[in-house]
Amino acid sequence: MALLKTVITFIVVIIPMLILAPVGVFLYLVGFLGLRTPMTYMIYKIAQAWSKAMVMSTGCSLAVTGQEHIPKKGGLCFVSNHSSVFDILLIVSLVGRPVGFIAKKELGLVPFLNIWIFLIGGLFIDRKNIRKALKTINTGIKQIKSGGAMVVFPEGTRSRGQGLLPFRSGALKLATQSGAPIVSIAITGSYDVFERTYRVQSVPVRVTFGPPINTADLSPEERRKNLPDQVRKAISAGLERGRTSP
Repeated sequence: MALLKTVITFIVVIIPMLILAPVGVFLYLVGFLGLRTPMTYMIYKIAQAWSKAMVMSTGCSLAVTGQEHIPKKGGLCFVSNHSSVFDILLIVSLVGRPVGFIAKKELGLVPFLNIWIFLIGGLFIDRKNIRKALKTINTGIKQIKSGGAMVVFPEGTRSRGQGLLPFRSGALKLATQSGAPIVSIAITGSYDVFERTYRVQSVPVRVTFGPPINTADLSPEERRKNLPDQVRKAISAGLERGRTSP
């Protein structure tokens, strides 16, 4: 059964990605005709439907709380734990608004996937090149200041079931330098869906969105010292609720 689910999930992943990529590119180009906002939303709705289909194909039992905390408009920074690639599908399918994320530059070499990361507003970062990395971060800050939403994974890498890893230095710059509110995301169970056994498993998955955390009125010292701990505690609390909830 697990093998069959794995095959079905990969079909749901690959075929729509190939078929819909030209549609997404067309909508992106139409956006240059003064229709950027509606085209961005249409691209997101396609990505959202695709993500939902992939989540459903796994047969996982999904429980979601706190979606009412997500602002519908304005610049926003989601900050999430990250244990699996499945996290990205969950976030895109659940946040209800166009959202991009910062991906490692190697994903920019994956055909079709790189197109979709770009189309939904994602950015590729080269962490080994400080100058290029800062340029990427500044682009993300501009996107948030213009009213967009971005996802940050402050651990810097997938934890692969090891629990919440330490935050990387400067991980919250997108939020602090744009003055955008932060909505924490705590995801439990996603590592068990595929990456633990490399076969799709129908396991319980829980996603918890926390109340917005203000950053605009914080002093530089509060942003540097207090904010990372506040966000980490919000994610940790969500993870604990996810582990203890039925």
